[in-house]
Amino acid sequence: MNGVNADVDQRPAMSVVVIVYNDEARLPTAVRSVLEQTLRSVEVVIVDDHSTDGSYEVAARLAAEHPDRVRAYRLPVNSGGCGAPRNQGIRETRGEYVLFLDSDDVLERNACRNMLEAAETTGADLVSGLCVRVHVDTRTRKEIKWYPWLYARTRTLDSVSELPDLLVYDTLSTNKCYRRDFLVDNGLLFPVGIHYEDLFFSAQAYAAARRITLIPNRVYDWNVVEKAESKSISNRRAEIANFAHRMEIHRRVDRLLADKGMRELKFYKDVKFLKHDLVLHLRDLPFRDAAYRREFAELARAYLASIDPAAYDEVEPIHAICAHLLRMSDWDNLLPAVDTLTNRDKVSAPLVERDGRIYWCAAEHLDAPGEEGEFARRILDVTELGYHARPVGKLFLRNELTEYEEDAAGRGGIHLAGRVTNPLGVIPPGARLTASLEFYARRPGVRFQTFRVPVATVRHDGPYITWQARADITKTLRPLGIVDAVWDVRLHLEVDGERTSSRLTAAEPGLVTGELPVRPRLTRLVADRVEPQISSRGHLAFRLVPDKKANVLVTRGLRGTPGRLAKSGYRKAKALRKKATSGDTKIRLYHEVFQRMPMQKRLVVFESHLGRQYSDSPRALYEEMRRQGLDFEAVWSYTGRPQGFPADATLVRRWSLPYLRALARAEFWIDNQSFPLKLTKRPGTTYLQTWHGSALKRMGFDEPGWKLKTRAEQTEQQRTLDRFDHFLIRSEHDVRTLAKAFRLREKVLLRVGYPRNDALVQARAKAQRPLLAAELGIPADKKVLLYAPTFRHQGQRRFTLPFDVERFAETFGDEYVLLVRAHYLNHVVLPPSVRGRVIDVSAHHDVTPVLALADALITDYSSVMFDYALLDRPMLFFTYDYDEYVHEGRGTYFDLLERAPGPIVRTEDELHSVLRSMPLDEQTLKYAAARERFTADFGEYDKGTAAQSVVDQFFSEWRHK
Repeated sequence: MNGVNADVDQRPAMSVVVIVYNDEARLPTAVRSVLEQTLRSVEVVIVDDHSTDGSYEVAARLAAEHPDRVRAYRLPVNSGGCGAPRNQGIRETRGEYVLFLDSDDVLERNACRNMLEAAETTGADLVSGLCVRVHVDTRTRKEIKWYPWLYARTRTLDSVSELPDLLVYDTLSTNKCYRRDFLVDNGLLFPVGIHYEDLFFSAQAYAAARRITLIPNRVYDWNVVEKAESKSISNRRAEIANFAHRMEIHRRVDRLLADKGMRELKFYKDVKFLKHDLVLHLRDLPFRDAAYRREFAELARAYLASIDPAAYDEVEPIHAICAHLLRMSDWDNLLPAVDTLTNRDKVSAPLVERDGRIYWCAAEHLDAPGEEGEFARRILDVTELGYHARPVGKLFLRNELTEYEEDAAGRGGIHLAGRVTNPLGVIPPGARLTASLEFYARRPGVRFQTFRVPVATVRHDGPYITWQARADITKTLRPLGIVDAVWDVRLHLEVDGERTSSRLTAAEPGLVTGELPVRPRLTRLVADRVEPQISSRGHLAFRLVPDKKANVLVTRGLRGTPGRLAKSGYRKAKALRKKATSGDTKIRLYHEVFQRMPMQKRLVVFESHLGRQYSDSPRALYEEMRRQGLDFEAVWSYTGRPQGFPADATLVRRWSLPYLRALARAEFWIDNQSFPLKLTKRPGTTYLQTWHGSALKRMGFDEPGWKLKTRAEQTEQQRTLDRFDHFLIRSEHDVRTLAKAFRLREKVLLRVGYPRNDALVQARAKAQRPLLAAELGIPADKKVLLYAPTFRHQGQRRFTLPFDVERFAETFGDEYVLLVRAHYLNHVVLPPSVRGRVIDVSAHHDVTPVLALADALITDYSSVMFDYALLDRPMLFFTYDYDEYVHEGRGTYFDLLERAPGPIVRTEDELHSVLRSMPLDEQTLKYAAARERFTADFGEYDKGTAAQSVVDQFFSEWRHK
């Protein structure tokens, strides 16, 4: 008899094999998690791997207490792994299904019932459920689901080939139940005498199973102790045998897949090996000696030779780079690359530019003959990462610590030296360089004070910037003690006034040693020395070393009532500070405090694109108000850094308290998108909403997504739109679309045009090329094309151009300069090969000067088409994804294909063909009538006087008498 109610059957429905070694304290909890299952027909088979503590005695006692449900066995000698005790357990089980449980973990209470139901319903040989890693030594018992996307829903597979990720990622044996006859008939056992036995056993089971069922239920809690004194076998990566075992298991799995006719699965496994298995060990290499590294390289190279070269294209560039350098045993380049692997975005190689591409390493790899050189160039090409396009202030540079010496007198002084990577010479030889070292407490909540030491020498040295400094730790470092036990160090390097900061990376083990005296501000009983240490990320830090006798007292105090009270007080203070700076608290301050303050007459708050830019119509209005000499106080909001915002205005960070106070007291709000939705506008404040473009795609309540919102959500959204006192309109198209979609009242509409477009109307009559051309280095004999696409959701901010920009530059570079302006929410990277022929102008806050410079516009669905039409210049529409955009998106207000005032192209070849066959002068004439209709339809109120009209209507009384 089978089934969930199989309690009356002599044979249990489920056997749970619990293995234990020297874990007498936790074993009862594991066994209890089985005995308390909601499925009663479950037996426990405990197998002790010849423990040296009382584990077997505990197991025997549990068996005596539950003679019908628990049996205990002991191996005659310790096997040194999990395979032998689990195999013994399989042999001793009597249940129809088998599960495995480690003595330090527990089963979820309904695990057996849920897995049995799934097995009997689907007839699966193997049922797998969700495992959760529980970090039991954290205060909140942090939980992390193990590859949850595999368990998003219930599904049954006839073969693991239907879901390769299952074989590749979920290699645990413990979150699964197996039909016992399936294990016996296929001779499935764990390998013995080798680590990572789970990986091979699960691969065997996946490959042999005729049916596999996955359930979304939590079944297994994997208890993790990060600070355990004794590391688990798989975490002992300092032992080279650990890596040797991993490689052997991978080879066995590969042979298994080949024998089972599943070779296609090896590709997915190769990808996972490059971005996970290998990475785990690579990160530890900087901490290992030369002998370990040599043996590691030999083992890795032998296996990497079997990796499908195509797998390198499926991982992050730095993963592929590290694997390739390891194959080549290039330690000089590999160890810095591992630094980037550990510290994302760090630039640890000088980089090299060749043939318009950026490469991680120099000629010895790029110039290799034949296929090896071609492979190296493919792997080491990091052009798409855009390092070459970043200024020094936005680069995270490797700073290798090359010297660390204590002063001979032993009084707390140290000599430090290092070298900062200078990729592509981003720090020019003539740059003015200054630097300082900063020491700061690692724990943010106690970072009350930082200490800085000037760097005595900093200079260029080939592809690096080298520096030397001396720090008197005894006088410099004044910790409180206890709460600020660890202090980190970073170098601040000033390059012609622009700062870049970097941590100090110790690349070789044994470089930093010794202890230095310090004087904590509380008492020397807390600690009287610091010792240098290297963090898990490879960076230099200093840790307080307490006096041994004092440490006993301090530790006892921390564990006693005073310590508990101190910790509790600290946590409460931290929580209070977090609450005080939370969004909800700020909103309450805004409404209950700031809005009760007197309104400040002539205070105007400006904002453009949620504070990201100083641009658009708010900028045009601000500059017109300044031009007319109005008497008012201006506040501009910014997000990120305030560079580029006006110096003659008060600048406030968006969502800061000064920002909220200004909004609460302002007489006018002016922006082009939306001030924070949850901030109510007081009755005396006038909100001028300039908006940021006419609409092609559906907006507001015309969007399908908005229509699906609840009535309460729609009401809340309407409340934020009702804050607009005036909404600028540039055509009756805006009235029919934007105004209707936002449900704006007629009296709110201002038919004056867009202030930002005044400059375009005026530029139409000017024949002189704007000054921006010289700023961008555009030759006078080159025409300018602007490519300005709309926003694209691509899962990341980086926008991939829909055409080969290098081909474009090669084909048209003699006649045109192409400007590329990505949407402000996207980011584009151009290769160096197109330098001077294609220019990224996305960083320019205001698009208006860029539009005025362009002789023709190439766009898709961006609203810049409506603005650019005012210039009466050629426009091309590259609508390569029109059907998807219109039918799978939120829809459009009109058919662009019918009303576009220029040629429509759907492919890159069509784009090239139009530009070759139809010069801009010809396009100007051919589409003149279409552009005139387009401008009349979408820009009828843009007469070049919008800013002046708004100022005259609302601010004329502020003119100086």
